[in-house]
Amino acid sequence: MKILMEAINYDKFKWQICGDLKAIVLMLEQQQEFTKYCCFICEWDSRTRSLHYSRKDWPARKSLEPGIMNVENQPLVKNFVKAMNQEEGAFAYLRVTFPRLSKATLKEGVFIGSQIRDLIKDEYFDKILQGDEKAAWDNFKFVVKGFLGNRRAQYYEEFVNNLLQSYQKFGCITSLKIHFLHSHLDIFPEN
Repeated sequence: MKILMEAINYDKFKWQICGDLKAIVLMLEQQQEFTKYCCFICEWDSRTRSLHYSRKDWPARKSLEPGIMNVENQPLVKNFVKAMNQEEGAFAYLRVTFPRLSKATLKEGVFIGSQIRDLIKDEYFDKILQGDEKAAWDNFKFVVKGFLGNRRAQYYEEFVNNLLQSYQKFGCITSLKIHFLHSHLDIFPEN
């Protein structure tokens, strides 16, 4: 990564890098799995789960030293699938819809982009979800279309807040991506 940054003269131009959180984690030489203080902007503690949705302001990082206080956590769909009741129809439908995924992979909610897009378009999956599960899924779809897509909706902050509330109510564990939406939404550039 250092060689790449030198090749594009990053130190000279100080470009703002917009990318997937995995790319940012790589550039900051952060670990790929669970430890404490995974946010590269603040010192959000991934282990204090009781404060994840209730506390928004965390102390800012004092430095960005590689290897110090870092981690990456789970993406949005993975959190949703892990919170699902595995004994009910919606989870069984996922097994039928994606027969090539192993039970362990499905249980962990590991999906690629095309599978997520297929699931978003699947009307039957929408119909078998109920209650908090349905609300969380609907809000996830609004965020995908109105915030994570190519065009940002006028009320994208409302979409994100609704997603956060429904994920909390549904019992999804707060991941780095959810924390980033919750605490650092103002950092996303307009484009």
